[in-house]
Amino acid sequence: MLIQADVGEAKAILGAMLRVATANGRHALSDPCASGLRAAAQYVFHLGHNIRVDELPDISPVELASRLVTREQAEAASRFLAVMPLVDGRLDDARIDLFLQYVDALEVRADYVTELAEACGHLDWVLHDMTRQNIKSLWDEPWDGQDIMEVILPYRQRADLDLASRYQALGTLAPGTVGRAFWEIYKLNGYAFPGQEQGVNARFGTPHDSTHVLSGYDTSPQGEILVSTFTAGMHPKLPMEGHILPVIFSWHLGIEINAFAKSARGQLDPEKFWVAWVRGSQMKTDLFARDWDFWSVIDVPVATVRNRYRVPGLDPRHAAGSPLMS
Repeated sequence: MLIQADVGEAKAILGAMLRVATANGRHALSDPCASGLRAAAQYVFHLGHNIRVDELPDISPVELASRLVTREQAEAASRFLAVMPLVDGRLDDARIDLFLQYVDALEVRADYVTELAEACGHLDWVLHDMTRQNIKSLWDEPWDGQDIMEVILPYRQRADLDLASRYQALGTLAPGTVGRAFWEIYKLNGYAFPGQEQGVNARFGTPHDSTHVLSGYDTSPQGEILVSTFTAGMHPKLPMEGHILPVIFSWHLGIEINAFAKSARGQLDPEKFWVAWVRGSQMKTDLFARDWDFWSVIDVPVATVRNRYRVPGLDPRHAAGSPLMS
């Protein structure tokens, strides 16, 4: 679960999210922000789909802090609040400033808070820090500042043909198996396999693209937002710094973090976003855990592995582009 909260606590958090979305009334509530609030109410807090946004409480930072009784609630609320300044697809000082007032009252100290605080004035530092946090989240390793493209594409100087052959052989597996579905993603998109000169680092590409297979999200720009959001729920180490903020910056704000990931604008669908985060949090197996073994399930049907890992179903209306849940 993303958070445990009763109805009063849930509405207090949603009221704070509303205030951040409007910068305490300085901006009109946009349709995407309203949609996001209704979706969070329904899927995160289980308040149903008929909640009236205009009836949410007008709650100050101090009042919110007084309503939340556990440290876990405060930290979860801070993460939810951090999304609201970005939903409309631009960096906004007023929204970010109000977000910072809330997290200060909640006494949450986290690197993603610093990233948002610096986003409007020191963007280069923020992007550098997002890269560092992503590597730390995925591999629990420090980044020494080397060219990130050498980390992402390590085979350019020395191809590993044996490794590449192992991935290419996945195409011989039966249709509908995890390995064959993984192989099909690479063939459909024209990706080089790990080990080939232009292949992505197997330590990242294998769990990431396996998450595409099992979550059902495609590799479109919106699919990348959703699969990374799903990952943040599934893999709880630095979820904001390592996954959610970087992917929103890349695929919604149009800010390129690195040449491999590229960028696009306007790809955040608020309802799909909250559904993806909740779905990932319900997973029973973390594909980015050190002990998860892709090769042990390559010949197992996708549907079987989804059941084994308790991957929640994906309503087609919450998919990105063409769903992969079949």
